[in-house]
Amino acid sequence: MKIQEKADAVAEEFAVFEDWLDKYNHIIELGKDLPSYDEKLKAPQYLISGCQSQVWIHASFENGLVNFEGDSDALITKGIAAILIRVMSGSTPDEILDNDMSFIDGIGLREHLSPTRSNGLNGMIKQMKLYAMAFKAKEQAK
Repeated sequence: MKIQEKADAVAEEFAVFEDWLDKYNHIIELGKDLPSYDEKLKAPQYLISGCQSQVWIHASFENGLVNFEGDSDALITKGIAAILIRVMSGSTPDEILDNDMSFIDGIGLREHLSPTRSNGLNGMIKQMKLYAMAFKAKEQAK
């Protein structure tokens, strides 16, 4: 499934909720459903800077596809990470780099986050794109 298809599915999921409190609760539930994260990966090199809470994102590259995993010590941040991981995992580096993540604005997420959480969201996206860029460069060097 392409990034845009996954992003559209997330947008449809959020369209069901009229109230932002319900959307926040859904984000929290998505975070709770995030697969467990290896404690060894809670290392400084995987920590996202700019976020008020601690959030770690790790990437792997297999068969031309980038896969992400992550965790956070805050429920909403963990839910945001879960959304990004769901949308971007299983994609090629080019798909990740070419997608503008506009679905985030489409569901109203950015406008309903505190400035520090919004910084964290931007930091997560930036780091995930940097992983994609590194994997792309590594593939081109072969």
